[in-house]
Amino acid sequence: MTSETTTARLVEFDDAGLETWCEDERFEVIGERIGEYAAATNDPIEAHLAGKVASPVFAIVPVFEAMMMPVIEVAPLDIFGRVVHGEQDFHFHRAIQPGDQLVSRAKATGYTSRSNGTAITILVECRTEAGELVNEQYLTAFFRNIDAGKTVGATAPAHKFDENLRAQPPVAVVPQHVDDDQTFRYSPASGDPVPLHLDEQVAKDAGLPGIIAHGLCTMAFASWAVLTEVGASDVNRLKRFAVRFAKMVFPGDDLETRIWKVGSADGITTYAFETVRGDDVVLSDGLAEIAE
Repeated sequence: MTSETTTARLVEFDDAGLETWCEDERFEVIGERIGEYAAATNDPIEAHLAGKVASPVFAIVPVFEAMMMPVIEVAPLDIFGRVVHGEQDFHFHRAIQPGDQLVSRAKATGYTSRSNGTAITILVECRTEAGELVNEQYLTAFFRNIDAGKTVGATAPAHKFDENLRAQPPVAVVPQHVDDDQTFRYSPASGDPVPLHLDEQVAKDAGLPGIIAHGLCTMAFASWAVLTEVGASDVNRLKRFAVRFAKMVFPGDDLETRIWKVGSADGITTYAFETVRGDDVVLSDGLAEIAE
């Protein structure tokens, strides 16, 4: 991977692209697609596999085309080879169901310049055609070793892991395995065709040891771990689910999702979690809010 000590390249971002909604993207939800996504993420929850209700991270599928459009309005095209998905934060108003006709739009709300790169915050709204808000999503597009020279606008809500939680044992530890064919199943189910997940040579040409797993697939693993252990396998109770993508995951990896209870207030129980591969944390700053 690129050294974090590499001198950042100074690049001017376009502030005029902030707070501008992209064009609407429409998506029809069918039960078969819900079931395919659940199977592609090794989800054991029967309602998801049967296509009766969508798993949490399926929410990325209807918005996939819209979510990166605002980035192009702010960041120059010639630096897109440096972009990675930094964080993802779902805020659920209700679960996605078969038959939903969804309309999504996205906008960049701001960007933050750091010593090792610049992060653009994107807000995505997903509604029904009738206007009912189904979910809101914050994602961070991080440009490695790019310095925008300033910080502008609004960032995503925080979901930092409290290190004091490590003084107590987790309430649950869930072992998980990334199958050798995981990326080839996840790609069509999610609609993500990026070749780094599918083509060994493309991955190696990019300096990787081989194809890498989709970060959102790993996030989906964590979501069913949390739901089965502390959410009674009921996606309707999940109100927020957020992570930071800390390290790459590869086919064949053995993972473990660890969950800690943070506390309860106003009918919501908050949990912190992380997903690890041995000593490596691959999903960090995990946060789940579950209605009691």
